[in-house]
Amino acid sequence: MQHELIAQARDWLSDDPDPDTRQELTDLIEAGAGDELAARFAGTLQFGTAGLRAELGAGPMRMNRAVVIRAAAGLASYLNRQRPRPAQDAQPAGGQPGPGLVVIGYDARHRSADFARDTAAVMVGAGLRAVLLPRPLPTPVLAFAIRHLGAVAGVEVTASHNPPRDNGYKVYLGDGVAGTASRGGSQIVPPADAEIAAEIAAVAGVHAVPRPDTGWEIAGEEVVEAYLERAASVLTEGSPRAVRVVYTPLHGVGRQTLTAAFARAGFPAPTVVAEQAEPDPDFPTVAFPNPEEPGAMDLAFATARATAADAAPDLVIANDPDADRCAVAVPAPEEPAGWRMLRGDEVGALLAAHLVRTGRAGQGGQSATDATFATTIVSSSLLSRIAATAGVPYAETLTGFKWLARVDGVRYAYEEALGYCVDPAGVRDKDGITAALLVAELAAGLRAEGRTLVELLDELALAHGLHATDQLSVRVQDLSVIATAMERLRAQPPTDLAGLPVTSAQDLSQGSEALPPTDGLRYHLAGGADSGVETARVIVRPSGTEPKLKCYLEVVLPVAAPDALPAARARAREVLAAVKRDLAAAAGI
Repeated sequence: MQHELIAQARDWLSDDPDPDTRQELTDLIEAGAGDELAARFAGTLQFGTAGLRAELGAGPMRMNRAVVIRAAAGLASYLNRQRPRPAQDAQPAGGQPGPGLVVIGYDARHRSADFARDTAAVMVGAGLRAVLLPRPLPTPVLAFAIRHLGAVAGVEVTASHNPPRDNGYKVYLGDGVAGTASRGGSQIVPPADAEIAAEIAAVAGVHAVPRPDTGWEIAGEEVVEAYLERAASVLTEGSPRAVRVVYTPLHGVGRQTLTAAFARAGFPAPTVVAEQAEPDPDFPTVAFPNPEEPGAMDLAFATARATAADAAPDLVIANDPDADRCAVAVPAPEEPAGWRMLRGDEVGALLAAHLVRTGRAGQGGQSATDATFATTIVSSSLLSRIAATAGVPYAETLTGFKWLARVDGVRYAYEEALGYCVDPAGVRDKDGITAALLVAELAAGLRAEGRTLVELLDELALAHGLHATDQLSVRVQDLSVIATAMERLRAQPPTDLAGLPVTSAQDLSQGSEALPPTDGLRYHLAGGADSGVETARVIVRPSGTEPKLKCYLEVVLPVAAPDALPAARARAREVLAAVKRDLAAAAGI
């Protein structure tokens, strides 16, 4: 077995174009590091609807130049087999491109620029046109550029909010590829992912892939300018802009784009968290560069507290490292930090209410009654009630913007993991820059009326019921822990949680008319007058991008009057804590 493993490693070594990973693998072979070699050669990194994402390093189970070149070659082969042509309705700003234009973006993580250049070289070698974005930029700029330039595909090299040791490879298809008409610039979904994976598997070796030294183009800053111009269009002309913001890009690539967008829109310049202002692939001030993780927002809150009292900020806003997500915090004197992070579901509801109130639910040529609000099955059901009251169509999808972007007539979409799409005609993906603009506009408008985001949340609770959400998230070292928990829940579904009877237990792997199959479980719970709960819901699923088991909880409580809100919130916290406790016991985690 050891001999076979060493032979695999030497075969890979002979085909690895990168001197750094060749040396790394050579050292492991010479040291006889059997366990480490076994982990790296346990298979091949699987290309799916999330593309590729893994720890950097040598070998087929790590992110490296050899893996990226194979992935790019497979994508190029897929695109050539599709015989792509520019969509008839594509109107790229730079004139009509020839067939096969691929746009490539990248963040500031370790090796991102190298992986992007390798991708460009492979595309050119395969007879396609390749355009690299001019510098490390937010992922939504890449998603915008695909439509703006009339590209048939786009690649973003990023691991989003993963730890510093990771990197990833995300693929989008444009309108020129079969089956993507009117949905161009969105992430791949089945069957495209499997078809691309098959082409990757068919690549004979890295040295067989043509990779010229030149031939690709570098986009000018006019692509960024076009994105900024489009971003400003999400706002209502003449709306209030007086709002004070503390902002952190969490060592990512969002700062230049967000501050430019704020300036163009007429907002005061945000106060940027100095320690996290510049891109740094080591993310030195946070344990995980994800605004949802404990401690990630501490420096932003400290910056806000240090601001002079007469210029106290109204909001704290954060982007994740590739700026496709947006986190929002509001003043909360009762909290130790003085600030409270809003949940993704809260921001999602606030933005929906804002679009309805401003009459922009039908932006982009759609009427308000034809434009759909959409969210995922793990997000709060509050959006469905806001949409129903406004007479706006509503849709639910599986988790991820790869699904939300494909909702017919989508006008607004969000997912609870801080992802918001407020301009699908411009960026058919989550966009942390335009979401920040719209949150700032909402806060400025409320401020002009002497109101706050928290007060608007209270109004939504009174109108639609208090929708309280929470999450049980377990990070593991051994992925078998997740598989065991899922098997246990399938074998013995809970009959009640927090004293609420489980009225339905659905195995999402079976699929349905509304949803394709996915590895997940959904439970609906009945409330009642005695419990004070109207209804509740739990969804359990393995994360698609991290080694986590994620459980999404929601309870809905009726609220008769404003003075009943504190008691309703306290009761919701009790029920959610009990559901979390009982679910953990049922799953054995």
